[in-house]
Amino acid sequence: MTVLDIATPEHMHALGVRLGAGLEAGDLVVLTGPLGAGKTTLVRGIGEGLHVRGPVTSPTFVLARTHPSTVGGPPLVHVDAYRLSSALELDDLDIDYPHSVVVVEWGDGLLDGISPSLLRIDIERPTEGGSEDGDEQGEPRTVTMTGTGPRWTDGPPA
Repeated sequence: MTVLDIATPEHMHALGVRLGAGLEAGDLVVLTGPLGAGKTTLVRGIGEGLHVRGPVTSPTFVLARTHPSTVGGPPLVHVDAYRLSSALELDDLDIDYPHSVVVVEWGDGLLDGISPSLLRIDIERPTEGGSEDGDEQGEPRTVTMTGTGPRWTDGPPA
């Protein structure tokens, strides 16, 4: 487990860039945290680290967006599972898990059995509410990364 204090949205983005640079096809990441915690800001950074075509925006209304790589790497599949009620609904999205980096916001409890390895990233903020992108200046975040399964035996790529 890795615990980081993130001071600004720019630092959250930079964390995403570092994470994205270490992610590989087949990696599955689940993000949890309240509205405004910075989940989408982190995914924007992951997209930059993976060198995918953007812009990376929240897929709230389309449920999933695929961002192809601009450098021949794996695509980023960004899923917002907030409106999904079961793993079956997630399965209906027909995501190519083995050949993509899949990041699922609000996916807690929906990803069991999808992959033998999972990187869970929990983002906590001191207050609830705010914008979906977590752009409030001066509100630090606590990011806890926990990897399970063989892929993460050496810890997360941050």
